[in-house]
Amino acid sequence: MSFYTTLPLHVVLTSLVASIVMLCIPERLHYWRIGVNLTAAILKLLLVGIMLIGVARGDEFGFRFEMMPGISFYLHADALTMLLSLLSALLWLVTTIYAIGYLKGTPNRRRFFACFSLCVAATMGIAVAGNLFTFFIFYELLTISTWPLVVHTGTREALRAGASYLAYTLFGGGLFLLGIIGLHVVSGESQFTPGGFVTPEMADPFVLRVLFLLLFFGTAVKSAMVPFHGWLPKAMVAPSPVSALLHAVAVVKAGAFGIVRLVYDVYGLDMTLALGMSTVVAVMAGITIIYGSLRALFEDGLKARLAWSTVSQVSYIALGIGIAGPLATIGGLVHLVHQGLMKITLFFCVGAITHTTGVKRVSEIDGMGRRMPLTMLAFSVAALGMIGLPPMAGFVSKLYLGVGAVERGAWWVLGVLVASTLLNAAYFLPILGRAWFAEPVDHHLRREASAPLLYPALFTASLTIGAGILAGMSYSPLQWVIVIAGRFYR
Repeated sequence: MSFYTTLPLHVVLTSLVASIVMLCIPERLHYWRIGVNLTAAILKLLLVGIMLIGVARGDEFGFRFEMMPGISFYLHADALTMLLSLLSALLWLVTTIYAIGYLKGTPNRRRFFACFSLCVAATMGIAVAGNLFTFFIFYELLTISTWPLVVHTGTREALRAGASYLAYTLFGGGLFLLGIIGLHVVSGESQFTPGGFVTPEMADPFVLRVLFLLLFFGTAVKSAMVPFHGWLPKAMVAPSPVSALLHAVAVVKAGAFGIVRLVYDVYGLDMTLALGMSTVVAVMAGITIIYGSLRALFEDGLKARLAWSTVSQVSYIALGIGIAGPLATIGGLVHLVHQGLMKITLFFCVGAITHTTGVKRVSEIDGMGRRMPLTMLAFSVAALGMIGLPPMAGFVSKLYLGVGAVERGAWWVLGVLVASTLLNAAYFLPILGRAWFAEPVDHHLRREASAPLLYPALFTASLTIGAGILAGMSYSPLQWVIVIAGRFYR
């Protein structure tokens, strides 16, 4: 096996090795740690870019290690892999720059950045996992690596949030493991296969439904779907770089990505529809979208409002998958990228505002547009994108979801989309109104965020606009997702 064909292994090792190296660097040598951090992030982005080009032209990538008879550690790359891989690699680099500035002068940075890199290695492993067994290994590694980030501040509130996070995610991991074992018993297979490997002859339909639900609920925990969402708002006690990572790239996206693999590469679309499981996915997603939006509406804390927004917005991905039509699938999958760009921008901005001014609440945001105009400009772009205003990225997602729902005759989904859009506007527009039009508390204070906090937010905000305006261009998230959906709906 050549270095090129085993690129999925190397994109995982890049972050894993960086994590180990940073643990060995003494706390006081922060410039060495910054160098390792940025070098690994840039190298990973380059490797993922090479892999993206290879996948686009049809090259085969893979690494397999036989751990025991019938069970392999298997990594591979396909078009779906690249969707999460590129998002993870790009936003890891951007978030690393942000985190270096945000945590400057604080204690325990060695532990933070080591776990930060390990978290990205786990996310990348989930993206390139070629079977359920490998997916599960990285799925649990993600839990282990993100817990220290959630409790990083060491406060009582942080420790309680960390305990809640562990309780939820380990419970979800247990369900997922039971589903894997059950499928292995009835099929002897676990490798992701376009169209799925589960067939009606393998077991009674009731058994297949139970196994599907075990796997689905296991992924629904990390994607924070109702009723498995309780850990996410509590985890907002973590530093803003962690919140940005959890909501845009890592944990919630791992859960959503697992749902995509389950429906299309484990059970297959036809089998999922035949068992009635697509309806379960869509209905749970619809409930979560409305519930999360309603809870966001009544939160005064900026991070808390964004957290409940994530509970709502991530379920657009599952909603598109559950509708089970080509256009809706495109809308759901492209939202995996679009939501990541918009949500990381929002958390970058809120973190910059709190770090610079101490403001943490919506009721304290008056005049912030005049105090921190560039930061609030980036926030406004992302917020309007979340609402679905054209030409932002969020508009593209909602357009395809709505048209896809009509295509499938799922008219109730239009009600969910309209209601959620109105609720999005109801909890984002008051923030923008107060920030831009209300009188600032201090007329003389105008202090923009520092460069490491400001420029990442401006960059991801520009991507939010670009992903919408340039949606028709080759290699845009939308065009790449159309290629993926073409594999599912031949």
